[in-house]
Amino acid sequence: MFDLDEFIADCRSALAADTSHKLVRDVVARAVSNPAAMLKVLGAPTRAEIQRLYHTNDLTILNVVWGPRMTLMPHNHQMWAVIGIYSGREDNIFWRRVPGDPKGRVEAAGARALCEKDAEPLGRDIIHSVTNPISRFTGALHVYGGNFFGAERSEWDPETLREQRYDMEKALRLFEEANVSCAAK
Repeated sequence: MFDLDEFIADCRSALAADTSHKLVRDVVARAVSNPAAMLKVLGAPTRAEIQRLYHTNDLTILNVVWGPRMTLMPHNHQMWAVIGIYSGREDNIFWRRVPGDPKGRVEAAGARALCEKDAEPLGRDIIHSVTNPISRFTGALHVYGGNFFGAERSEWDPETLREQRYDMEKALRLFEEANVSCAAK
């Protein structure tokens, strides 16, 4: 059975024992190994959203629900993360900075599809984009080793792949636009 308070306490304990993502990844993997139990507590995803489950300066836990076919362009977090999928699928493209590029452009460097029950760590310096490639909502636990909402970070323009300052408000609007798009269908 998934218990949210216990999950938060386990993440806090894991972080206290090791400030890297290693032990937190184990906690997330245990949680998403039983998607039915998580759905009983979090509910079946019905709208695209970022739901704060826990938030301090050293740890942020989110329930992220991606709308059908929703995409978030390349961005970084400036902290480690662990992504655990409890429903649906999340495709990540990993990017690297183009060496010597004065405009801070990136190029694709790899990819990873995360499916139900997967728990994947992302290093502090990872740049990635995210797509929900399926026609239903995807639910995921996202655990970050820091203040997700307070970090200075970057995003990259989808056409030019040039670096720019991350705009949290724009990212949140993408979730609302995904809901409008779902309602129109």
